[in-house]
Amino acid sequence: MASARPHLPPTLALPAAARNLVLRCRAVSTMDAASASSPGAEKKTMTVFVAGSTGRTGKRVVEKLLAKGFGVVAGTTDIGRARGSLPHNPNLQLVRADVTEGADKLVEVVRGVDAVVCATGFRRSFDPFAPWKVDNFGTVNLVEACRKAGVTRFVLVSSILVNGAAMGQLLNPAYIVLNLLGLTLVAKLQAENHIRKSGINYTIVRPGGLTDQPSTGNIVMEPE
Repeated sequence: MASARPHLPPTLALPAAARNLVLRCRAVSTMDAASASSPGAEKKTMTVFVAGSTGRTGKRVVEKLLAKGFGVVAGTTDIGRARGSLPHNPNLQLVRADVTEGADKLVEVVRGVDAVVCATGFRRSFDPFAPWKVDNFGTVNLVEACRKAGVTRFVLVSSILVNGAAMGQLLNPAYIVLNLLGLTLVAKLQAENHIRKSGINYTIVRPGGLTDQPSTGNIVMEPE
């Protein structure tokens, strides 16, 4: 996720050893700290583009960002659905954005934002290549659009066990199940590798099971 604008704090540019942390809500908490920076200076609303904004995770990201005072550009393939499911807020802008259509079409929708959160995920269909179109090539398209538009902060909501093969988890039932539909975890891993080589500042979030229930307990961060 380029004119002179406030940028997200360097805490999002994690050192190499920490980039594989399993995080929850890290992106929102670190970006929130930026709003308190530059005391005495005129505050300008920071804007975040959220890809996959009408999904279960993307919707929560949009809600949290708006609640913390950020401007949000919500990318969606269905504007009508977005109007019905996302909050009515003057700081929210809806734009049509399909990550599978290539980087060039995404450049204009991310141009001018301060950061991009990628919360996309393929929808089950009869297309065996859907995971690769969305979770691999779609993410790559969004990263390349950010590079072309000068957006240097990128947050990817990935998945636990993405690197399961290298961790000796090939026979882990969760790894097998998550890969049943088009090798989804492999597709996500390829996208992660592209982000690491892209040169932009990034945070990769590998959450465990996601639910629609209210959050409980403490944030847990562990190295891979």
